Amino acid sequence: MEKKIIEGVEVQRSSGNVFADLGLPEAENLKIKTGLVVEIRKAMRALGLTQQAAAKRMGISQAKVSGMMRGDFTNLSERKLMDCLNRLGYDIEIKVRPAAEPLGHLTLASA
Repeated sequence: MEKKIIEGVEVQRSSGNVFADLGLPEAENLKIKTGLVVEIRKAMRALGLTQQAAAKRMGISQAKVSGMMRGDFTNLSERKLMDCLNRLGYDIEIKVRPAAEPLGHLTLASA
């Protein structure tokens, strides 16, 4: 990655995955899960749901919703997060296509 010095501070352009940039294990998984949680938060806000109401609708405990809102979603799988979005009335579309580079990647796009 390209590094620059800006106003005396060394900066580095992100790869697009902050978790990978930090060298965290399971970086791609964390990126996808974070994107799903962002969409769940947006959905809850758009629907005007409390944590309790959202928990009931998503089929999880209020404690898990609370944890999710604080950024602790390690106890929820990608599949469960997708299920939560479905239960909040959102469709999820997964597209598979040939990659432009030898190694493909996952991208989460929201409308």
